[in-house]
This record gives sequence, C-alpha cells and structure tokens, in this order.
Amino acid sequence: MRIHWLFLFLCFVLLNAPFGLAGELNNRRTPLVVAVEKVSPAVVNIYTSETGRPLRNPFRKFGNNLFDQFFQDFFSKNQNNKKSLGSGVLIDKEGHILTNEHVVARASQIRVALSDKREFGARVIGADIKSDLAIIKIDSEEFLPFVPMGRSDDLMIGEQVLAIGNPFGLRHTVTTGIISALNRNIRAGKNKIYSDFIQVDASINPGNSGGPLLNINGSLIGINTAIYQKAEGIGFAIPIDDAKRIVDELIHFGKVRRGWLGVSVQEMDPQLSRHFKLDRKKGVLVVRVAEKSPAKAAGLKRSDIIVAIEGHEVTNKSEFRGRMASYTVDDNVRFSILRNGKSLEYVVRVTSIPKQYVAEFTQNWLGLKVQQNNPRFARSNRLATSKGMVVMNVVPKSAGDRTGISVGDVIRQVNQDRADNEEDYNKAIADLNNPDRIMLLVQRGRQGYYVTLEP
Repeated sequence: MRIHWLFLFLCFVLLNAPFGLAGELNNRRTPLVVAVEKVSPAVVNIYTSETGRPLRNPFRKFGNNLFDQFFQDFFSKNQNNKKSLGSGVLIDKEGHILTNEHVVARASQIRVALSDKREFGARVIGADIKSDLAIIKIDSEEFLPFVPMGRSDDLMIGEQVLAIGNPFGLRHTVTTGIISALNRNIRAGKNKIYSDFIQVDASINPGNSGGPLLNINGSLIGINTAIYQKAEGIGFAIPIDDAKRIVDELIHFGKVRRGWLGVSVQEMDPQLSRHFKLDRKKGVLVVRVAEKSPAKAAGLKRSDIIVAIEGHEVTNKSEFRGRMASYTVDDNVRFSILRNGKSLEYVVRVTSIPKQYVAEFTQNWLGLKVQQNNPRFARSNRLATSKGMVVMNVVPKSAGDRTGISVGDVIRQVNQDRADNEEDYNKAIADLNNPDRIMLLVQRGRQGYYVTLEP
C-alpha cells in the first residue's frame, strides 16, 4: 500500500512539474518581455566599410561637438578601410531599413545582420544629413520581419521605454528606462538648434545609433540618435512622427524635397511683448511675408505672432527653424497665431520655390540681382575660375546689403549646394527649406568667405 501511494505521488509531481514551470514563466513574461520578443527579429546590426577620406560629423559644420564621441567610437582611425557599427529597424516587408544618416555616410559597403543570423548586403535608398535619417534596403525571397512605424504624439513623461541595438558590437542588446523629457532642443553652435528630441534615461551607447526606441507595447516611437559625452543616463531619439515625413520622401524620391513658407520672423523681446500686450515672452513675430508664397496664400500677415506649430509651443527663432526643418513639400502645417489680441489658426501647405520665381525671389527677398559668371568677367577680375553667379546689383538696406555683399562679388555656394552656373543656382534656391536664413559662400577677388543672410 505504501509503495502504491508513493508511486501515485511521484506520478503527480512528474505530471504537474511542467505545468508549474510554465505557469511560473507566464508570470514572468511581463509586457517588457513580450515587446522584446515582438520587435527583436526586426532589429538589425549594420556594418559598413569605407575606403578614402575619414567620415565626418554632420553637425560639426554648425560648430557643435555634441556627437563627436559617436564618431570617435564608431570609426576606426585607419583611413584606408574604416568599419563602423550601427543599428537599424526593418519597417516593411519589402526590406526597407530605417537608420541614422551618419551610420551609413560615405560607406562603400553595407552589411546587415538579422537576429536569426541571416546576413545581407544593403544599398542606400536615400539619406538626409539635416535630419540624420537614412533608408537602406535589403532583398530577400524569404520572409523579412518588420515593425510598422507607430506614433509619438501621445508620449508621456515617465512612461517606460526600451532601446534595442548593437552597442560596442554586442548584438541585440536591450536597455530600458523612462521618457525623461519631450520636445527637447539640443543647441549645436551659436545659431543652430535641433528640435523635438525625445530624452530618455535608457542606456544608449555607440552602436545603438539608428536603432529603435519602443514603448511598453512594442510600438516604434523613435530612432535612437545621440548621447551626451560626459553624462550617464541621457540619450536622445528622433520622434517617429518627425521621421515618417522624412522616410516617405527618402523611399519615394531618394532625397528630401524641402519646401518653404515665405515668412521671415524675429524673436520677441520684452519691449515687443509689452507692445503686443503679452503677459510673457512667447512666439516669434512675422516681419515679412513673401509674395507668391504659401504663407501669403494661406493668409498669414506681417505682425502676426506665431506661438505654436502643430500644437508645439515656439519661443524663439531657433525653435521655429528646427520645427520647420522636418516638413517637406506638400505637407500641411498648422500654425497657431495671435493677431490683434485674437487667437487664430492657419494651415499652410508647404511648396517648393517655383523656378520661375527664383530671380524675383533673389531680388525681393535677398536684395540681390545676379547673373552667371563668364570667362571675360573672370579674366578682368583676376578670378581663377569662371564658375558662380556674379552680383550685378545690391538693393540698399536689403539682407544682402546689411551683410556686406557688394557688386562684383561671386556667389559660389547656397547653403551647402554648389552654384557653379545658373542652373545650379536656380536649383539650390528652389531646394531651400528655410529662406529665413541662408548661408552663402561669396568670392571676392581671390578670397572666399561665408555670410549668413536673414531677410
């Protein structure tokens, strides 16, 4: 009898042990674990190599060293065969991968590794240095896991998030934390601010760059981008709502077609705030609206005070420029303004500067009249080249005049775009995303210098 009961007891233990273990595992399968299981297959490790010149920090030209640590840790000092590690996330079944532009910049070869050990060669579909976003693509006849882009307009400070990436080459490392702040602006030099970052305290190290930031449900809410060099627990991610507009442009056009509004703004100071009877400093003041511009067509006027863009408060010119940087051609942008003490809203459709309007824009907005350089002018002015656009007239008290541009100067670049001839110049002007602030490379004799025009 005793043996019989012992036998039954052992059978009971053996039969119920798996169920007990399964129950324990189910209890430990938190939403965080489920999110990692859901998304990890779509997170990729990116390996690039480059032959030639060293990779550059895209933000260094603005006088910013915030991201230098990334570039020092990412890239080998061997200039002949550089290798870098980064992360990315598959966003559709066609094999498009969203990552950072600086991860793939100047790469001669790109390799992508999935969590299931499959590896692919990848090609760049489009990259945008201004947003630091890029789309690369892999091809496979087999199923590719992916994570659709979520939303970031409903994020809450304090909610739990997780980052998955390839820090220091450690594949598919998961870190977790909370959202520390939203709409965080990062100053990059004196006159440049990158706006609308998500700040998190999840560990984001070199190699995480380009990887996904996820909420507790596994939704893709951001792209991990940067860390502070001398701080722990401070990381930044590009909100996915901002990235969506850029991604669509890169996939369909291979570049970002940035448009313009046609407004020039200035910051509010205490005197202006008192004049407009504001209880505090807020918004930017519209000081000029260009003819034939989207802003003019939508109804914006001089002396309007823009206080918010798509519900996000604007307090200075840098924030205004930073928020407008992610909007592209055909986007609709909602502006909240104050006019004569009344709150109004206007929706402006972003467009390109019409090519037939370039000459008129140059004269009315910049105060310059230009024509293509030629060998005769170059010889008479002892110029080494006949490239560029010659300034033929400068309107008194215009943006060009205030900056010191003179008749006979030669414009060689508009922002970072070459202006070797009239076609280049027209294209560079038409591609301006923010004519409120334009940097020109001007040649005077054998000397070249940069000037910034703020109409």
